[in-house]
Amino acid sequence: MGPSSTPEKPDSAPAPDSSPVTGSDLAGRVALVAGGTRGAGRGIAVQLGAAGATVYVTGRTSGSERSEMDRPETIEETAALVDAAGGRGIAVRVDHLVPDQVSALVARISGEQGALHILVNDIWGAGIEWNRSVWESSLDTGLRTLRLAVDTHAITSHFALPLLIETPGGLVVEMTDGTDEYNAANYRVSFFYDLAKAAVNRMAFALGHELAPYGSTAVALTPGWLRSEAMLQAHGVTEATWREAIAHTPHFAISESPAYVGRAVAALARDPEVARWNGRSLSSGQLARVYGFTDTDGSRPDAWRYLTEVQDRGLPADVTGYR
Repeated sequence: MGPSSTPEKPDSAPAPDSSPVTGSDLAGRVALVAGGTRGAGRGIAVQLGAAGATVYVTGRTSGSERSEMDRPETIEETAALVDAAGGRGIAVRVDHLVPDQVSALVARISGEQGALHILVNDIWGAGIEWNRSVWESSLDTGLRTLRLAVDTHAITSHFALPLLIETPGGLVVEMTDGTDEYNAANYRVSFFYDLAKAAVNRMAFALGHELAPYGSTAVALTPGWLRSEAMLQAHGVTEATWREAIAHTPHFAISESPAYVGRAVAALARDPEVARWNGRSLSSGQLARVYGFTDTDGSRPDAWRYLTEVQDRGLPADVTGYR
């Protein structure tokens, strides 16, 4: 994790707002959160709902069928959370590797809503082989990672963007792990994981060029150390008790809830000057400083700056000044 090269607070930044994004800022806006079953995708869908948006939530795990991740979270649960937050959640089971399913999804959105204003490509659902060179990795697992992390995003953009550009002001968010700056200087987990995350960052850059003539914006966005459902389970804690994990994993003190990156997306979506970020690599902590939103505990964790300045230097865990 590391800071983006984007200026911390551009001259055109709006005044800070320390409250969460709630109300009807995005009423009438239609979002597709592709890969919204859990984790960052769920957090983003809920926060867009909290701002009044209609959110289509897609993924492979529904109440009747699980993906290869074999996790209990479902798209229906996410859609219900969107409703509870004040928006409208619509769950649609989609395998984003299957072009016909994605095409049908976009046709449905067009028919039901007549527009698409926000696309969040958060599709992943891949196993990870840690600290494996390309020759040590399972080729099947590695290539499957690339298909799930890269091909899915390209397929979804191919079908969704013609609808999105019909309305000026559209926003595309490519969810990734790590800023361009950090990933360019640091090896990330394994050959295939490193390649996948670099590719997604580059997608935002390329889409920024292709969308600009249509008045739309694309960005890459990374959360910090995300307290996803799987991460909480791995540490034997819940969102309510997550601080207990700091005792055995001290740097976990910088972690953030999925709502934090969700609020980052909602802030981008309601910014009339969002085009200033076009093609850029952004982080939740960076955008919190610009837009003034907070995590659910009222703090503003800046995990990528912390990782660079504290953890990667081998210093003792101390989040003072970083949240």
